[in-house]
Amino acid sequence: MGEYSKALEYYEKANKIYETSLPPTHPDLATAYNNIGGVYYNMGEYSKALSYLEKALDIFRMSLPSTHPHIKS
Repeated sequence: MGEYSKALEYYEKANKIYETSLPPTHPDLATAYNNIGGVYYNMGEYSKALSYLEKALDIFRMSLPSTHPHIKS
């Protein structure tokens, strides 16, 4: 719907909760980073998107098997 700033606001609120309540390698935390990265990508802020997407991928690589679809190349 194009309401990226509103989506970003809620994703960032959720991410703060995840960061305080989940271990740093939890897949849900990676999903939160991935969601935020996706919003930045859709807004055209590619360097911010890349930063969040790389964080997500790092966590996925640590917490999921190498054959998982989220990290399989």
